[in-house]
Amino acid sequence: MSGAPPVTFLETAAAEGIVFDPGDLPKLERYLDLLYEANQRFNLTAIEDRATAWTRHILDSLTLLAPLAAAEAKSVIDVGSGGGLPGIPLAIAMPEVRFTLLEATGKKATFLREAVAALALGNVEVVNERAETTGQDHHRHRECYDAVIARAVGPLPVLLELTVPLARVGGVVLCVKGERAAQEIEDARQALHLLHAAVIDTIRTPTGTIVVIEKQRKTPRNYPRRPGEPKRVPLGGS
Repeated sequence: MSGAPPVTFLETAAAEGIVFDPGDLPKLERYLDLLYEANQRFNLTAIEDRATAWTRHILDSLTLLAPLAAAEAKSVIDVGSGGGLPGIPLAIAMPEVRFTLLEATGKKATFLREAVAALALGNVEVVNERAETTGQDHHRHRECYDAVIARAVGPLPVLLELTVPLARVGGVVLCVKGERAAQEIEDARQALHLLHAAVIDTIRTPTGTIVVIEKQRKTPRNYPRRPGEPKRVPLGGS
């Protein structure tokens, strides 16, 4: 079992203004248990130390609470959710918000459904589909979400094509990035232009940098391109 959250996690969360409701921490602990149980069968995380996971996984995910609240987001899609990060910790902490976990790999999507059921998260839906396909679904997903979130999915020029089409006009895309955030933003200038989006803020956190992107106009209908194309030929790439 993962054990209770370490003091360093609680102190850092408090310093960031993160307040937990009764029951949140036990649910987060249970989620880590589920994650590590499944990790014995297939790869969901490379972090073996549970104390480190509280910071690198849970806290890193919860740094999105403030920008999601600022955006008054009521519908959020987590693109490339993987083992449920950042979507599941956020869904635990924001029960009033609807979360969609988008994951292309079948066995990971199965884990997500099992975790959502075990945690009794009634505000979460799992979609087993590629982001390129979902982004062209005009009936259920395209330009439907107040906020799109992504963590550890890929370089920003690629990630933008997978995320921006899902946001409503005026909505935001929140990308959790590391030390190269500034360079990735520079590399993504052409992609931002083509997708009618703009970086409006960068937020340093104890675990990384959140790049805040606003969708300013409707996404041109040819984006996202066919599955695999955004990664193979990134927008604005040479």
